[in-house]
Amino acid sequence: SDSMGRFTVWDYVVFAAMLLVSAVIGVYYAFAGGGQKTSKDFLMGGRSMSAVPVALSLTASFMSAVTVLGTPAEIYRYGAVFCIFAFTYGLVVLCSAEIFLPVFYKLGITSTYEYLELRFNKYLRLCGTVLFIIQTASKPQSCSTLYTGIVIYAPALALNQVTGFHLWGAVVATGVVCTFYCTLGGLKAVVWTDVFQVGIMVAGFSAVIIRAVVVQEGIGRIVNDSYYGGRLNFWDFNPNPLQRHTFWTIVIGGTFTWAGIYGINQSQVQRYIACKTRFHAKMSLYINLVGLWAILACATLCGLALYSIYKDCDPWMAKQVSALDQLMPYLVLDILHDFPGVPGLFVASAYSGTLSTVSSSINALAAVTVEDLIKPYFKSLSEKKLSWISMGMSLFYGGVCIAMAAVASLLGALLQAALSIFGMVGGPLLGLFALGILCSFANGIGAFVGLVSGFVISLWVGIGSQVYPPLPERTKPLYLSTAGCNISLGNFTATETPLTTVFNTPTAERPVLADNWYSLSYLYFSTLGTLITVAVGIIISLLTGGLKQNTDRKFLLTKEDFLSNFSRSKSETVKKVEVLNWKPFTVAAEGTDNPAFSHIEMDVASNKNKANGLHI
Repeated sequence: SDSMGRFTVWDYVVFAAMLLVSAVIGVYYAFAGGGQKTSKDFLMGGRSMSAVPVALSLTASFMSAVTVLGTPAEIYRYGAVFCIFAFTYGLVVLCSAEIFLPVFYKLGITSTYEYLELRFNKYLRLCGTVLFIIQTASKPQSCSTLYTGIVIYAPALALNQVTGFHLWGAVVATGVVCTFYCTLGGLKAVVWTDVFQVGIMVAGFSAVIIRAVVVQEGIGRIVNDSYYGGRLNFWDFNPNPLQRHTFWTIVIGGTFTWAGIYGINQSQVQRYIACKTRFHAKMSLYINLVGLWAILACATLCGLALYSIYKDCDPWMAKQVSALDQLMPYLVLDILHDFPGVPGLFVASAYSGTLSTVSSSINALAAVTVEDLIKPYFKSLSEKKLSWISMGMSLFYGGVCIAMAAVASLLGALLQAALSIFGMVGGPLLGLFALGILCSFANGIGAFVGLVSGFVISLWVGIGSQVYPPLPERTKPLYLSTAGCNISLGNFTATETPLTTVFNTPTAERPVLADNWYSLSYLYFSTLGTLITVAVGIIISLLTGGLKQNTDRKFLLTKEDFLSNFSRSKSETVKKVEVLNWKPFTVAAEGTDNPAFSHIEMDVASNKNKANGLHI
């Protein structure tokens, strides 16, 4: 592979510039507008964000390096049926904006799990919080200490093996920069760095797509190759729930899986609750939908371009790359090695994905720790102290994330398995919130029993599917060819089905359950958890006298919440009126000061120099 480019100085310069800009944004928000006075400023951006940056930020943290490197490879391997996720994202955003957002926004909470205490009891809040800190809700894009380790390490490894980009240098640099701007700038810094990083990601994708189209002499040829290679398999209406990706598994299963992330996951909710008004919060979700579609389109085009360029010689089976997620970096070096700095832009875009995901994780973990584990038990802490503690927490979780990356390097496969099992947690949690918001008669006992039963069944399926992976006819990998390679393959025989090597259990030993229950499409795990939690919760609540309790309307989704979309809601006009009434009085009370004395000096004089209320 000597003909392939390696990394040049310019590539490192581009990468370093991306890290530098991110760090500068953090420093700016640490001091802009008087810095972070309260923990609310630090964790919620003072609830003054507007729709567009928040939307871009939601898009960015959704897009980790896993998306940049993994989705094109997924499309290359299994075809463009993945595009059906466009429908899924639409449904998810609708659910989040119309069911979860109104309730969370009107309660004005910092941690989503506060809702569980308000609606049920503090034990359920503790359950939710603990699950969250260990867990990674059903798909990678959420935050958890476990997951962030992999998010930092996996792309570093893939890029290192192809481009020779320094592995631990990259891991430590991204971890440190990320922790740095999260700790200094709080949520505002996280949101604005995300906005910058979305720009970099789109730039990285665009460079690859444009160059690929030029190399292939027009987009027509790419589409044509994909069509004849069976890659344009959009409409697969097979209702079988065991098939990995079909129209139904993606639309139904995917909606439940992602609603667990967009609707109730702390890292996402925290940001749209930080908007100025509820209108801005809803807009941020809908604008973010456009971003999700754009990124899906980019990733799909990259995947099809990959196929079109490597249709006769698949680098993975020709042993040029050792894993599918190395295909994108391989392609970049292959077609862009004559353009100094452009491969660096691509690497920067992959790492932007990492940074944005990790930073939102750090911020969300800090918020949850402070709001759910510290505030309730240490009531005497002042706001200033809390904002310092929030910063300390950010620093701590940043360190933990870098440490987890080291763990991931040692126990990669084990962690992946643990993750896919923990991923099952997203479903039951979604069910728990759905019970609280949609069923007025659900009570604490029902909710708890529902959560536990959903959790147990999800774990059962999850562990089963890890022990007995589904057979290739369930996942349907498409045909790849190495016919056009001029590489001596030696006695490399398994060209047809490279997947059979994965299974160490002979087919004879597979129990009956393995091929129908454990082979469930991974997208249905969340769905199963959610539905079981809701069903059990409703039954138990009704049996334990749920109808007798009267739940406060503000914890439920009401008709008014829905209708207020159409009339600019009363609550907002009320807020505005309060603000207008409130300003003149404060101004009047201050009187007109001599500008020579600033307030600060007067404050110091009046408080510091008093002993027992006497001036010294």
